Amino acid sequence: MRRAPAERRRDPERTKERIVRAAIEEFGAKGFAGARVSEIAARAGVNKQLISYYFGGKEGLYRELTDRWQSAESGFADPAAPLPDLAAAYVRANAANRDFGRMMVWEGLTEGGAVTPELGEDLRRDLADMRRRQADGEFPADIDPACLMLALFALSSAGVAFPHLVRVLCEADPASAEFTDHYADQVRRLVAHLRP
Repeated sequence: MRRAPAERRRDPERTKERIVRAAIEEFGAKGFAGARVSEIAARAGVNKQLISYYFGGKEGLYRELTDRWQSAESGFADPAAPLPDLAAAYVRANAANRDFGRMMVWEGLTEGGAVTPELGEDLRRDLADMRRRQADGEFPADIDPACLMLALFALSSAGVAFPHLVRVLCEADPASAEFTDHYADQVRRLVAHLRP
């Protein structure tokens, strides 16, 4: 019996990872509504039926990506960190995972963008933490914690959401390490000024 060369043998985990990488790029470039399963499959070099087989289709694949982001978030979003450091960590995470950041922006731009029950639960938990931070004096009592969270989301994703503005205003490459370091430091300083 003849065996296939090692590179041609089936490797489900490697195939899934190729699909995930291709999906991050496709969803990041076009959002959920604009992304096509056939394009993701072509980018991954696989048959599009494998997306249904491994992930249950486009929705399941998107859910896999959001689950991965939330898992990665637990690694850099230390709830014990001071708010300025936490904000800077989100800037760095968005810069390191630009396509994930773009996915979030696209989700917000899509009319009727959905929040999964899991994400809703995470957001409510984060809002409760912001209220605790306010009670602990990390920012003034006259600032609405929910509005501050929205502002921090916008701040942390600005390098991904507005690369054209970064190029003009900061005269920098929004994907560069130099810009990321500078911008993360500036966000940290800005948020530090909220402390009464």
